[in-house]
Amino acid sequence: MKPFKNLEVWFVTGSQDLYGEETLKKVAEHSQEIAAGLNDCPIIPVNVVFKPTVKSTEEIYATIAEANNNTNCIGIIAWMHTFSPAKMWIRGLSILKKPLLHLHTQFNRDIPWSEIDMDFMNLNQSAHGDREFGHIMARMRLKRKVVGGHWKDENVHQKINVWARAAAGWNDLQGARFVRFGDNMRYVAVTDGDKVEAEKVFGFSVNTHGIGDLVKVINEVSEAEIENLIAEYYEKYNVVPNLQKGGEKYDSLIDAAKIELGIKRFLEEGNYKGFSDTFEDLHGMKQLPGIAAQRLMGQGYGFAGEGDWKTAAIVRAMKVMATGMSGGNSFMEDYTYHFDPANPLVLGSHMLEICESIADGKANCEIHPLGIGGKEDPVRLVFNVAAGEALNASLVDMGNRFRLLVNEVQAVAPVADLPKLPVARVLWKPYPNMNDGCAAWILAGGAHHTCYSQNLSSDYLEDFAEMAGIEFVKIDKNTNLYQFKNELRWSDIAYK
Repeated sequence: MKPFKNLEVWFVTGSQDLYGEETLKKVAEHSQEIAAGLNDCPIIPVNVVFKPTVKSTEEIYATIAEANNNTNCIGIIAWMHTFSPAKMWIRGLSILKKPLLHLHTQFNRDIPWSEIDMDFMNLNQSAHGDREFGHIMARMRLKRKVVGGHWKDENVHQKINVWARAAAGWNDLQGARFVRFGDNMRYVAVTDGDKVEAEKVFGFSVNTHGIGDLVKVINEVSEAEIENLIAEYYEKYNVVPNLQKGGEKYDSLIDAAKIELGIKRFLEEGNYKGFSDTFEDLHGMKQLPGIAAQRLMGQGYGFAGEGDWKTAAIVRAMKVMATGMSGGNSFMEDYTYHFDPANPLVLGSHMLEICESIADGKANCEIHPLGIGGKEDPVRLVFNVAAGEALNASLVDMGNRFRLLVNEVQAVAPVADLPKLPVARVLWKPYPNMNDGCAAWILAGGAHHTCYSQNLSSDYLEDFAEMAGIEFVKIDKNTNLYQFKNELRWSDIAYK
């Protein structure tokens, strides 16, 4: 079963009435075969739905209008089997609201050297039909993805997979709601931003509820619900002795479970897809949500601390993109550095809230003091994160635009035990190297909060940024600071 079993991308083929009934019949047959082949491809995560060939301005407009209004359709794959005069596409493309992938392919892989004639040439005109279609999109300045290659090629399938997953993440944000419990952490710049512009650009809304609204729901949680959740804690995690029933901190585990159940109920009743909180605003709560945030992220909710609604939203979007993939995505923060010249590393963590989806093995459920916030000791999950290729993504408000900044990294296994560090943590090496990677991030104005991903590459985020029409900046193995600074300067001009 496909990871996104209810989502569709429509396969739309362009042609024109000039070619006659026999040729158009072949066009339809070939298009159906390609759509079916892509739909059967195991790595394409959505249903690929064949749509009848569009041959006129009216048919194009009607198909695109239908796609816009179909809630299951998250994008269109367009292909020109023959020549399709691009002026026919202007009216339809001008109303397109869904992501678009232009598949530059042809039905046959090879030229039939001994048999090719003008009938064959007349039918198989993608080589210049797609150029006509591409021209009008370039002239209209439309954001789209272009994938070139034969439709049976695995590399083509993978590129469609990336685009489709990005489209699923984009689709999930349309009309999504995120809640902030309390305001932004006082005086902090990068975690704040323009929520009105964000709703205009990304389609999601962000609204604040006073902590008292949440506390009311938390206090309505029943003892039976709490007991059932604690039993789940015991089964799923290594719960330390002082949190076991009869232990000196067992009441804190009860409070933590009560908070988790209350937040989840609040999110469900409000139809929220993510949330943020802040240690500066916990009136009526006994402890800062630790295990609650970790587990709710594990269930697919977006989260970020200190009122950082932008990171909560990108965490949610990235979790949706990665549906069904191994590995996880989590709220993260660059916390401290290891500047050993022979082995420089970044220690990523947060006070409490790292998603359990990225844990390497069974997590410990522990309780420790938290020297910030002025509340009781919070319960949290403590674990290490596995080595492997990963990335950090940061969504920042640059004032006149949003920037999606990505740093590709190499996570490494712990180089030593951390017996006194009571939080989930991961070590990584940023690309292209420690010094230049960190400097590039600073130059680009990246936040200290990110979404850390074990399963998404930069390609997914680049496609997502294209769909949103926002700036995308990447720091990778090939980053050169001189060129990187020029790229930032050029972007400033492009977005003025």
